[in-house]
Amino acid sequence: MTLAEPVQITRRIAVVFEKLKIPYYVVGSLASSLHGIPRATADVDLIADIKEQHVQSLFHSLQNDFYVDEDRIRMAILDRSSFNVIHLSTMFKIDVFLSKNDDLSREEMSRREKYQVTEEKGQDLYLASAEDIILSKLQWYKSGGCVSERQWNDVKGVLRIVDKRLDFTYLQDRAKKRGLKDLLDEVLAQVADS
Repeated sequence: MTLAEPVQITRRIAVVFEKLKIPYYVVGSLASSLHGIPRATADVDLIADIKEQHVQSLFHSLQNDFYVDEDRIRMAILDRSSFNVIHLSTMFKIDVFLSKNDDLSREEMSRREKYQVTEEKGQDLYLASAEDIILSKLQWYKSGGCVSERQWNDVKGVLRIVDKRLDFTYLQDRAKKRGLKDLLDEVLAQVADS
């Protein structure tokens, strides 16, 4: 599966979210690939602020082309966890994580960026900001025992491509607050040396 196919499938979900006025943004490998250096991805991760009043319309809008469980969506809303949606013709999976009700989650949602996925107008996705992708990838790298080359290389790829446009003040401040400053300094040094 090429990177184009996950983008197209994710865009189909995004159209439904936008129609229902559900704020969302793409995170994980797809977001780091679009911000940085593309790589294959097994699934897509989205953060969304889905409310109870969205559930029926969301389910009915997706059920023809995707496997989706209405009860699982409701459970995810109650415990602010996740559910998945599987594209029936490709079996490609999208994990939808409910946004948390905290300052960090609200800040990340407010910083999301519109990314145009094709040259055709209106074909875009909301992505986590490049800074927030770097921070989340560093968090995953750290929580995985600092051994995942994929996470580390994703961070380096975003830094190489987006370098001059990054808000380094925000990046340094949030890295310090999240206990990631040493890792951020290390990856910045590696990118500068390469």
